[in-house]
Amino acid sequence: MRIAFYAPLKPPDHAVPSGDRRMARLLIDAFECAGHEVELASRLRSWNGSPDPARQARLQRVGGALAERLLRRYRARPAAARPGAWLTYHLYYKAPDHIGPLVADALGIPYLVAEASVADKRANGPWALGHEATIAALDQAARVISLNPLDAKCLPHPERVRPIKPFLDPAPFRAAAKRRAAARTEMAAAQGLDTAYPWLLAVAMMRPGDKLESYRLLARTLEGLGDRDWQLLLVGDGPARAEVEAAFAWAGTDRLRTYGVAEPDRLPGIYAACDLMVWPAVNEAYGMAILEAQAAGLPVVAGYGEGLAAIVRDGETGLLTPPGDAVAFGAALRELLETPEKRRALGRAAADKVAAEHTLEAAACRLDAILAEVAAR
Repeated sequence: MRIAFYAPLKPPDHAVPSGDRRMARLLIDAFECAGHEVELASRLRSWNGSPDPARQARLQRVGGALAERLLRRYRARPAAARPGAWLTYHLYYKAPDHIGPLVADALGIPYLVAEASVADKRANGPWALGHEATIAALDQAARVISLNPLDAKCLPHPERVRPIKPFLDPAPFRAAAKRRAAARTEMAAAQGLDTAYPWLLAVAMMRPGDKLESYRLLARTLEGLGDRDWQLLLVGDGPARAEVEAAFAWAGTDRLRTYGVAEPDRLPGIYAACDLMVWPAVNEAYGMAILEAQAAGLPVVAGYGEGLAAIVRDGETGLLTPPGDAVAFGAALRELLETPEKRRALGRAAADKVAAEHTLEAAACRLDAILAEVAAR
């Protein structure tokens, strides 16, 4: 089946790396792995970072015009070359879909959504237009593919919701884990890290809001672990970089290294070289970086969330602590710093779990079954 794919928050070929861009690309890979053909329908970003009703209305008009343009293009093709389904990835009030519902309805094809959330408190006020468009899209959706158990609880039409586990291609991470010693040597040389110390790793965009709060909580926690040997590598960049660096100013150059943005092909080696993934995960959906770290055999200490619990088994592949609790987070970190054998055991179990439950092939089978279910209607 030919699938028209649209990501209103961030197109999959956007220049800035993020977990959202990563999952969009993985969804495309999974559909193609299942034998379907995917084409990018539009690059329009309907995302609004601040409540601006005038901008939302303008984007709605632009979306409508683009839908008409797409329909002319699709109708000019032979019937067999037109999309057989439309899929919109990551739909919510800040990034509504003003294109897909119009196109799918006009062509008489199924409209599907992957990863959606609803915030009823946005039904009135400056976000009302985005909320209304999101609800209308979900009302039309034949199926809603849910990657986060927490979001699924708030969606309308629960009978149409189909869960799927977050996934990736574990092959490059397994390969990196096999050359851990070489990766560690290379990282030590490149970043000036001491191979005698455990290396802690955090991978996240540096932006205001929950990401910055996670960085700040991590900084407060590690400041209380100054009596232990460790070094921290931060991978990421963004508009809040200065605030992140200020939060870690106490650490100095002996403890802290900042890598900046890492391209996807560099990440497996970075994960494999380190000893422990650490991320407070304030209001995190599930965290692609955490799944990637586990695929490379890295144990995780993270703040609890339903999405996180879906990919990290507390006590088996990592440790989950109460959200926002710096004391509990610090105690979990201390435990794994002091017990390297447990750290390694958790890492092995993490890699096994990803290989068994979170693969591209498993996702391809699940997505193919969902499409077949819709086609049968």
